[in-house]
Amino acid sequence: MSRQGRAGNHSQASSFWYGLGRILFYVLARLCFRLRVSGAEKIPRQGPCIIAANHASYLDPPFLGCGVKHRKLHYIARSTLFRNPVLVFLFRKWGVVALDRERGGDVGALRQALRLLKEGHVLALFPEGTRTPDGTIRDAKPGVGFLVTKAGVPVIPAYIEGTFRCLPKGRKFPRLGRVSVYFGEPIVPEEIAACARSADGRADFGAVSKLVMDRIRRLAESRPGPA
Repeated sequence: MSRQGRAGNHSQASSFWYGLGRILFYVLARLCFRLRVSGAEKIPRQGPCIIAANHASYLDPPFLGCGVKHRKLHYIARSTLFRNPVLVFLFRKWGVVALDRERGGDVGALRQALRLLKEGHVLALFPEGTRTPDGTIRDAKPGVGFLVTKAGVPVIPAYIEGTFRCLPKGRKFPRLGRVSVYFGEPIVPEEIAACARSADGRADFGAVSKLVMDRIRRLAESRPGPA
């Protein structure tokens, strides 16, 4: 079989496992967590983009995926999670990018993320880099602004509400509760490029990271109240 044929089969298998996982978790999310989603139409139906969300729980990635029915999401996850054989199997099927936080700027992960975007995929990331210990939205990790600026694609802010109550850091088993996922207006590449231009002509990636987190916080503050 040709390399192109093998790649096609791998892509189909990956899509199958992703679709199956999303359907199963969506049913669970609706029954046990009364999942509701707002603003998913802001995510383009085709073409590359980045979804940047707050991070409060291990439940965040699957809930974020459940919120986007019309696109497959590719996630960035810390490399230590790849030590679990079950997670390794699932992550490979789902196209998860491994990020080695111990190495600081992981060039390999950055290149893989940019390649996925160049191919027209959706990249989902959590700029805080780790789960919040107290439920507050924290600042972005170094490197987020660099990735966003280099990608040159729209960034859709997302706010996930309720996962901290259901499964906070340190808790082994989730408790039932309502979870909501909100998607905000895209940050267009032109706005990102303008934000990255500093007065001395150097790229200000820190300002871009702050822009992304500010939009997530603004979304959290302006979300609708409980129904």
